[in-house]
Amino acid sequence: MQEATSRDALVHQLESLGLRSGDVVMTHASMRRVGLVEGGARSLLEAQLAVLGPDGTLLMVLGADEDEPFDAERTPVDVEDMGILAEVFRTYPGVRVSDHPADRFGAIGRLAGDLLGPMPLHDYHGPGSPLERFSRFGGRVLRLGANPDTVTLTHYAEYLADVPNKLRVRRRYVRADTGELWIESLDDNDGIAEWPHGDYFEQIYLDYRAAGAVKTGLVGRCFAELIEAQDFVSFAVQWMNRELRGAA
Repeated sequence: MQEATSRDALVHQLESLGLRSGDVVMTHASMRRVGLVEGGARSLLEAQLAVLGPDGTLLMVLGADEDEPFDAERTPVDVEDMGILAEVFRTYPGVRVSDHPADRFGAIGRLAGDLLGPMPLHDYHGPGSPLERFSRFGGRVLRLGANPDTVTLTHYAEYLADVPNKLRVRRRYVRADTGELWIESLDDNDGIAEWPHGDYFEQIYLDYRAAGAVKTGLVGRCFAELIEAQDFVSFAVQWMNRELRGAA
């Protein structure tokens, strides 16, 4: 039977990966790939907070369950899509959440309020978004066994890329307090342009990793990765300018 990883062991592994006190970090995690942890997802969360310390900040994408009216504080995370760690984080004492039905974020730590400040109703991944602020604050992305197509920062790069005729969408949402509303943005499901080779989100990250810019190590039982937000966004923009301009 697989031995569970202790919280202290997780702290040591995260530090060995390169996570530092005072970092601003966005985490994407698969608990299934992290494996058995003493104390479960909460222990993994608290190990990250222990490394970041009082001057650090932890950010996570929470999203929402689209099958029910959106309430920023009460609507649960779609665990099947976002993972159990995101729901544990949402309900963790001291975590603050943004009030946007299309893409809710949660944050805790010194810069939580700055990251979750007012964001645009439309084009909510572009300028003025938590993703833009996270990149500007020198954030780092911690990937714990996450799929390669889950680097949310790629959405911000889509707004910066010089790609003509970017695909847009208009979607209906229902808020628990004010009812129906329609939100417009770049297409954050299928992409801003059709790429003949499939999902360009995944390919961007695989190419970035192949370039040697990713710190790697073991956390729990998973292959963990740590990347610099600004560097990744610059790479993703250049990739899109090269690969998608002719496809748009």
